[in-house]
Amino acid sequence: MLDEWHSLPETWDNALDAQIAKWYSNPPQVWPERGAPYFSPSAATKCPRELYMKAMRAKRDVKTVQPHQSRWQKLGTAFGSVIQREILAIERNFERLTGNKPRFTFEKNPDGTPRFEEFAKTNKLVEHNGEKFYLYGAPDGIMRYLTDDGEVIRVGLEIKSKQQSPSKTSTKSLTKAQESHEAQTALYAYMYDCDYYIVLYVNGAKRAWDMSAEEYADFPDIRAFCRRITDADRKPLFDKFAMITKAIRENNPPSVDLDGWKFNEYKTAIAESMSDSEYEYLKNHLKLVLKSGLPDWKKQAYYDAFEFIKSVREAKA
Repeated sequence: MLDEWHSLPETWDNALDAQIAKWYSNPPQVWPERGAPYFSPSAATKCPRELYMKAMRAKRDVKTVQPHQSRWQKLGTAFGSVIQREILAIERNFERLTGNKPRFTFEKNPDGTPRFEEFAKTNKLVEHNGEKFYLYGAPDGIMRYLTDDGEVIRVGLEIKSKQQSPSKTSTKSLTKAQESHEAQTALYAYMYDCDYYIVLYVNGAKRAWDMSAEEYADFPDIRAFCRRITDADRKPLFDKFAMITKAIRENNPPSVDLDGWKFNEYKTAIAESMSDSEYEYLKNHLKLVLKSGLPDWKKQAYYDAFEFIKSVREAKA
């Protein structure tokens, strides 16, 4: 649908752009519920210790952001806004221009706002393994899919950006949605009662201005992966959040996972709170990692993480 739309002459829709600006001038305010820990779907694969420290109101690290990183993040957000705007424009203009009803449209709230971002933000209570916690967040979109038989199926939308290279969305390099994105959408599906979810990858890097049909087929700049989500997909995530909730209640911090250390926002707080036995475990684990057959980049990541922890502890001693 997007490729067909973007192959048409550009359609200006000032009324739509004015309406979007008006919506965002006064969006609804939804805050996390109190009385139980909350987790965002985007945190599905984060380190349990990091989520524990956040819930315990530990001091977040002050990040030094390089300018290109800031632009990278902002452009990623902008890509999502562009796709959302295009889907709204398709809903208003596609049938008039092509004679066909659009397959996908956004579900609407009673006030007419589309169900995405701040206009769909919510809290969802989860009771699992004897623990209670909330899922809190806002989706990139809850859509309605029109089948050939006229049936309407609710489908969630998660938009992700790629910006490094055209190969990031090539048919050879990207064969399925990333594991962390599948985990995120499994939680959003529960929050919004969707059986199906699409992860849409949008690549800011293009192979060329002019491409043959074969080149575009091999190096498309957008890729969509849809899957049906079941309770089995959510169970390990609920298990994890329930474990962290119990740890919070018992004031018993869970183990540190160094796999996602680069984007951990509580590195210093974790290093300072770490017990001697935890520190020794990580030291011994690092030795095993360095002797393993893991890729060099992963070994380096483990080494850098441990060196940071070591430096913080030595400075505190």
